[in-house]
Amino acid sequence: MQSAGCNKLKLDCSLKHNPIKMSAMKNSIKSLLLITALFLLAATLELGWLHVLLPLENRLSDRFVQHQAQALQPDPDIVIVDIDDASLARMQDDAGSWPWPRSVHGELVQGIARQRPRAIIFDILFSERDQYRPESDKLFNQALKGKDNVYFPMVRRDPAQDAAGAPLAQVASLLGLQRTPLADEHARIALLPPLAIDARYWRGGTINFSEDRDGVGRRYQLYTPAYGWLIPSLPARVAADLGYAVPQQADMVLSWRGRSGSFKHISYADLYEDFSREKPKRAQDELRGKIVIVGTAATGLQDMRVTPLSSLHPGVEILATALDNLKNEHMMRSASVLAAPALAWSLLLLLAAAFLRGGNALKIGIALSAISALLLLASYLAAGRLYLLPVLTPLLLAWTYYVAGALREYLRERKSREQAVQMFSRFVNPHVVQELVAHGGLSRGGESRQVSVLFSDIRGFTTLSEKRTPQQVVDLLNRYFTLQVEVVFRHGGSLDKFIGDCIMAFWGAPLDDPDHARNAVAAALEMAEVLQRFKKELGEEDADFDVGIGIHSGPAVVGLIGSDQRREYTAIGDTVNLASRIEGLTKGVSRILVSRETMELCGDAYDFKAYGSYAVKGRGKEVELFAPQPRNGNS
Repeated sequence: MQSAGCNKLKLDCSLKHNPIKMSAMKNSIKSLLLITALFLLAATLELGWLHVLLPLENRLSDRFVQHQAQALQPDPDIVIVDIDDASLARMQDDAGSWPWPRSVHGELVQGIARQRPRAIIFDILFSERDQYRPESDKLFNQALKGKDNVYFPMVRRDPAQDAAGAPLAQVASLLGLQRTPLADEHARIALLPPLAIDARYWRGGTINFSEDRDGVGRRYQLYTPAYGWLIPSLPARVAADLGYAVPQQADMVLSWRGRSGSFKHISYADLYEDFSREKPKRAQDELRGKIVIVGTAATGLQDMRVTPLSSLHPGVEILATALDNLKNEHMMRSASVLAAPALAWSLLLLLAAAFLRGGNALKIGIALSAISALLLLASYLAAGRLYLLPVLTPLLLAWTYYVAGALREYLRERKSREQAVQMFSRFVNPHVVQELVAHGGLSRGGESRQVSVLFSDIRGFTTLSEKRTPQQVVDLLNRYFTLQVEVVFRHGGSLDKFIGDCIMAFWGAPLDDPDHARNAVAAALEMAEVLQRFKKELGEEDADFDVGIGIHSGPAVVGLIGSDQRREYTAIGDTVNLASRIEGLTKGVSRILVSRETMELCGDAYDFKAYGSYAVKGRGKEVELFAPQPRNGNS
């Protein structure tokens, strides 16, 4: 029944040694490798030069740092004497409106100095002399006499103004500038020093606020390079004088402590008024050994900055945080510049390997989610240990790659399914193919199914062939087979193969069909009707053209059967062989014959005419055969 000389149309489901599928697979791999290469390049450009995603990375770090900071306390030895809103109001009678006469600050310095603090730091610029109250400036300078621990801020101006600035070599010692081997002795620099203070008391550094590209201040300058000289910042100068280690680097990322306003604040007015009393009410040693910063948190004086902790963070608090970091050596440390690119490349290559190995996109997504959670947790914990671990940008790149890879897999799978539908629809009802695709396709191995197998063979084909040319014979067969296959499909059957002028079909696979016998018989009856119409097309000279149809129901092995080079979806077993034998017995008996097994499975759907028992080759027991009759007429 399956000789090599038969004309067969088969479904080839093998990937091995299939040039078309092998070529498609190679193209798929090439496309994935191209996507991977593009993402690796994008990761390198982003993390090396572009930094488009850096604001997002910084915002995530801000969240982590902010949350970790809430559990931390600032150094209690750093105290802020705050020119707050209450002080501005209460000092109105004694000092007038802001800015106050410098003599007021002189009185404050004298009062603080009596308590022997480690340092007194002004976060107030004294860059202009008081033209209207010169005596006040004089009193302030007199108050500074003999005190070597009072510090003042200065500002580094726009380098474009350096040509009109002071000679660096002349002001270096006054401003505490550090000389490097590259120092230009003839360079000039534009600085805004505390001109209201006598030069002999110039002890300080810069307080320029450094913002990142997103406008948030996360770092504080330590040294500003200028023509081979290093200009110390105010906290760097104070820390160095107090014996604390100061890293020789341009800036440091601040480690925030608590919330905005967590440092100990003493109202300027409270302290000033207490120093003026004959019997002070405050403790006389509350500032002993402290680092005292005189600055303002008053909203009206506009010394507010944007930081990870607040959008209105007083500048004096930022200065205090920088001193705290230097004093206790707990500034934030950044990961190596190669850490983020290495992580991004590793994630991208892992995803590429997973997709190349044919991994399920859902499982890959779950794995990436777990990795993401672990990396984010590691970044959060690292922030608590003063270590900045950038993971967001690598993760965003990885997730974008995953979406691209998953979309590619989806489109590839969709195309593959469409091709499978187009190919398999030649053998099975297209609706059945859609169901197969929806439920995961065919089983690669064979499986036992209860099926009904139909064989339909043409009678008088030899005579018909002798009257026509080979091309006419082929055209006629194609026309006949097209009509009959439509019937098979209409009744839910699967076309197994054409064997010469014979059609083999079965019901009950690849989808389960509890009515497989009824559907097979219904198809046979309609095939007989189609035959009659087809014979009318042929004319009287081909009146001998007829068919025999045999059906048997029972167990069969169904699946993709064949070699690695070629496989076909077919049914094999005794049920198939018996159906073929029954078809051979129809000649001279009945156009359609079915076995008792098929008849019993049909129930009362049809009437059946018994044709007795017949001996069948290969079976010891005779087979009872019946011809189905529609309830409303005869076959």
